[in-house]
Amino acid sequence: MFTYRIFANRASSQYLNKALRQCSGLKGCNSQIRKIHTSRQCNRLASGKLQELQSDFNLQIKMEKDEEDIVEQQYPFDDFEDEALASPDFFDVKNMVTLHDLFDARVHFGHKSGCRNEYMTDYLFGSRLEVDVFDLDQTLPLLHDALNFMAHIAYRRGVILFLSRNLQNMHLIEQTAKESGEYSHCRKWQENLFTNSVRHYRSEIRIPDLCVIFNTKDTTVEQHQVVNESAKLCIPTIGIVDSDCDPRLITFPVPGNDDTPATVQLYCRLFKQAILKGKAARAKAEKQKNDVKN
Repeated sequence: MFTYRIFANRASSQYLNKALRQCSGLKGCNSQIRKIHTSRQCNRLASGKLQELQSDFNLQIKMEKDEEDIVEQQYPFDDFEDEALASPDFFDVKNMVTLHDLFDARVHFGHKSGCRNEYMTDYLFGSRLEVDVFDLDQTLPLLHDALNFMAHIAYRRGVILFLSRNLQNMHLIEQTAKESGEYSHCRKWQENLFTNSVRHYRSEIRIPDLCVIFNTKDTTVEQHQVVNESAKLCIPTIGIVDSDCDPRLITFPVPGNDDTPATVQLYCRLFKQAILKGKAARAKAEKQKNDVKN
């Protein structure tokens, strides 16, 4: 049995105190240490806990030793991921699209005012001829945030999944995902495909790190099931939300037209460019790190 005496011989007093604090029922480590060799009740209480902590603390000691070796060979690009997060626009996404580009692509066109979702009212500029008009001054910064987040996901080798149920734009979206080196799902969504993936795929799989939803509605009245499943699993989502959509469960909602071919082409071009920028920046940083290391 792994007793306190053996554990104290193998680890420093700092680790011993930490282990005792984590043992349930042991309060006041100094007083308990003095009773270790005399109290059978204390031994029975702590033996099971210490068996679990033995491997963890041995691993921690080894990791600290490895960290000391790394300190001796510090490279200037070891923290290149933190460097990307320190900049508010590390990938220069704000110069990828302008307000004029959104207007030319007809992003400002919404649906009929009678189909309006009450949660989209704040994103609207008004209505004309009973058609809702988006406020592009709000859409542009939200699109910049979405592009910046997407570039960071690609920079960290995340898996990005494109989703849409619009038959007219299906092939364009699938082609964009292929050219970006990512994935797409434009067919009918099977229920619980994320939340019960083991039953669907017969094994554990890696779910996406980001879902890009071009149409947050599966039908005219029903919301796409991936919105709810992603929210349940805390998977971040970027969603193009038209005036008849519900933006509440979308992590990065982009209010705008979601079905006009010219608009979808603009979205595909921007998403592809953001992904490729993130991957290119990652490859460049790793190359510089390897050059300095060698």
